[in-house]
Amino acid sequence: MKTSDFYYDLPKELIAQVPLKDRPSSRLLILDRKSGTYEDKHFYDIVDELHEGDVLVRNNTRVIPARLFGVKEETGAHVEVLLLKQDGDIWECLCGNARVIKPGTVISFGDGKLKAECVSVGNKGVRKMKMIYDGVFMEILDELGNVPLPPYIREKLEDKERYQTVYAKNEGSAAAPTAGLHFTEEIFEKLKAKGVKVLDVTLHIGLGTFRPVTEEDILDHEMHSEWYHMPKETAEELNKAKAEGRRIIAVGTTSVRTLESVAQKFDGEFREDTDETSIFIYPGYKWKAVDALITNFHLPESTLIMLVASFAGKDLILNTYRHAVEEKYRFFSFGDAMFIK
Repeated sequence: MKTSDFYYDLPKELIAQVPLKDRPSSRLLILDRKSGTYEDKHFYDIVDELHEGDVLVRNNTRVIPARLFGVKEETGAHVEVLLLKQDGDIWECLCGNARVIKPGTVISFGDGKLKAECVSVGNKGVRKMKMIYDGVFMEILDELGNVPLPPYIREKLEDKERYQTVYAKNEGSAAAPTAGLHFTEEIFEKLKAKGVKVLDVTLHIGLGTFRPVTEEDILDHEMHSEWYHMPKETAEELNKAKAEGRRIIAVGTTSVRTLESVAQKFDGEFREDTDETSIFIYPGYKWKAVDALITNFHLPESTLIMLVASFAGKDLILNTYRHAVEEKYRFFSFGDAMFIK
C-alpha cells in the first residue's frame, strides 16, 4: 500500500482554527460500516447512538505545556523543543533547528530557570535531553511551557482548557485526544443513565500518533512508541463485555491503540497492563477489541486515516471524507466528529 492511497483533497478553509464555544454542538457524521450509509447529525446526538450495555472507553491523558522556546548556551541560537516522552529527568524531544543540537549541547529556557542537555541524537529531529532545574519540574514547565497546538492551527487559543478533555487527569501528553473534546459531563451523565459503562485508559500521546508519514510505502514508516496504562477495573469490565457480546466503543484513535495493543498482547484478553506501544494499524489489520469508534477527521496520508480506513474500509472512508468536504464539515483537532459503527 502506498501513502498516496490515503490522500484526499481538503480546502484549507475547512481546517478548524478555534474550538466551538459549545463542545457538543459540533457536527457528527454517523457512518454505518455494514450498509455503507452515513447520516449528518450533531455531537449531542451521540446519546441516541449508544445503548444500554455499551462500554465507552476514553483516554484520560492530560496535555502538558510541552512546547518550549530556548537558546543554545554556546551561540545564542534559538531552539524550539517539544517534549514527547518522559523517563525520569530524561525526555525524548522533537527539536526545531535540530542540526545545532549535538550530545553535550545545553539549551537554556526562561533565563536559565530550566536547562536541557542533549544526551543522545535520534533521527528526524528527535533528541534525548536531560532536564536540569531546581524545584518541581511540572511547576516550572507550567510557567515556561506553551500549549503544543498542531502547526495547522494558527489562531491563538483563548482558553487553554479547550485543548483538554473534561475528563483529562493524568499529565503527560504532547497533544490532546481530540475525539474526546466534544464530550461534556452532561453527556456522560445521560449516557450513564442509559446504562452505558464509561471506562478510562491512559495513553500519553507523542510522536507515534502525530508524526507524518513521509515514506511512499506505508510499511517503511517507523512508528514511535507511546506509554499506556490499562487499569485492572477497566480490563475486568472489558472482558465481561466481550464475553456477553456487548459493544466496546473507543473514544478516539489513542483509546483504540491502547485497547488493541493490550488485546494483541494477551491473545484477545484484557489485563491490567502498563507498557509502551508502537502499534501501526492499517488496512489488513485483524481487529480484536473495538466494535465502534468515535473519532475526528484526520489529515490526508496520516497513520490516523490509515487506522480508520482499516476499521471501515479505505474506499468507504475516502467516500465519506469527500462527503464531509462537500458538506463543509470542520476538520482536524478542533473540528467535527465521526461515529463509525
